[in-house]
Amino acid sequence: MAQSAAPATGAPAITPISAKAIAPWAVLVGILALVLLYFVGAEQGATALISGEGVHEWVHDGRHLLGFPCH
Repeated sequence: MAQSAAPATGAPAITPISAKAIAPWAVLVGILALVLLYFVGAEQGATALISGEGVHEWVHDGRHLLGFPCH
């Protein structure tokens, strides 16, 4: 009496992802992470790429959350 309406099929084949396919995405994510880390951690003072306090104010709470001193 307890029959399934769906036909019984085998599990779908899982194809592994090669390192060549992942490498460009890993490099892109790494570069974006470094840029984000720069803006959160070092964008102020002598190493600033953007003048003013705009970037500092946008990432201020993130700096403290990650343990970067800023004042």
